[in-house]
Amino acid sequence: MNALGESSESGSILSSPTLSKSVNLRADDAFPRQVSPIRIGGSRNTSPLGRVGSRNTSPSRQKAIKTKPRGFDEETAATFGKAVHPDVQMEDNIWAMLPEDLLNEILARVPPFMIFRLRSVCKRWNSLLQDGSFLKFHSQVPSHGPCILTFWKNTQTPQCSVFSLPLKTWYRIPFTFLPQWAFWLVGSSGGLVCFSGLDGLTFKTLVCNPLTQTWRTLPGMHYNQQRQLILVVDRMDRSFKIIATSDIYGDKSLPTEVYDSKLDRWSLHQIMPAVNLCSSKMAYCDSRLYLETLSPLGLMMYQLDTGYWEHIPAKFPRSMLDGYLVAGTQKRLFLVGRIGLYSTLQSMRIWELDHAKIMWVEVSRMPPKYFRALLRLSAEKFECFGQDNLICFTSWNQRKGLLYDVDKKVWSWIAGCALQSYNSQACFYEPRFDASIY
Repeated sequence: MNALGESSESGSILSSPTLSKSVNLRADDAFPRQVSPIRIGGSRNTSPLGRVGSRNTSPSRQKAIKTKPRGFDEETAATFGKAVHPDVQMEDNIWAMLPEDLLNEILARVPPFMIFRLRSVCKRWNSLLQDGSFLKFHSQVPSHGPCILTFWKNTQTPQCSVFSLPLKTWYRIPFTFLPQWAFWLVGSSGGLVCFSGLDGLTFKTLVCNPLTQTWRTLPGMHYNQQRQLILVVDRMDRSFKIIATSDIYGDKSLPTEVYDSKLDRWSLHQIMPAVNLCSSKMAYCDSRLYLETLSPLGLMMYQLDTGYWEHIPAKFPRSMLDGYLVAGTQKRLFLVGRIGLYSTLQSMRIWELDHAKIMWVEVSRMPPKYFRALLRLSAEKFECFGQDNLICFTSWNQRKGLLYDVDKKVWSWIAGCALQSYNSQACFYEPRFDASIY
């Protein structure tokens, strides 16, 4: 048997025996794939051009139609207008002679989850993840697309599932390679995932690459207490930083600490001049870290390049029960919150920070049908996180996940949402083989 479990059809991932000790990634059989074929312009193609081998008796249809069918884009129309030849033979001797650089460039564009299946083709492809040329091409191609990573513990065993939005498929990633700590998910950035937790009575932080199954523990902080952390990866510089915000421990405030992977150490920075944090949720965008505070009321902004905190007097919307900061593209900062004192009048709204006027401007509301399906009771807990103008809502009670595209203004349910337990945690994740933990 293969070292990797295989699910049906294209969602499966195969492996070679040499991979079994390092990576055991498989398509998740526990969740339905629910991948439907893309249908454009109707449920089937009824055009005579789309029926290969059918007789065309209409004189007006003897010539090929060159106009673009309504509802088709140019690429789709060109594809559908061509006859399909399933009996074309692939010449092995020709394809086997592809230059190595060209082959690596092609493979680098294959979705990362499919690479494991391709590694069983031959010894050469099996060593892809150790091939510097392949990793170089892989680092230069666009991202696979957003994924949602969910993490939980089942009988003290770490479990992880990743939902690929482009492939609309769940994949199970084993996390048994991590140490047996009492740790929890901090977040993800640039292909790396950060965890923090307790090894006995010692607070520790680690970073890992789930695809390559590599991980390492970071050095201890100057004030090694449980802290609020956020991971920031710089792909161009091939480095990452972790920001530990100012916290109150006992009767004293702890200073902000920043870990730099290039220096492999923590550095001390200014103590955040805030007395009361409104939420433990943070957002990082445009080299700035934002937190909600009640005293002083508004936002605290930390500039990573200067190492100083600044107060932004942006008042929160009235009657907001719980709010989450979400980072968008460029300088866009969103605030997501539930509004209303009574369950029958509650709604979910999204605001964007107007940096010039220093105020929150409402940009969208969750439709009532989605709100009622996501949160049936006013006291139900939900989580919210975002990336690149995508906002994800998760409800542990209802075991549901809802996605909102701010640019397209489209709401959609996440098929087969893998919310396994009440202690599940989730974040956006970008699968990359070239993400280094050093």
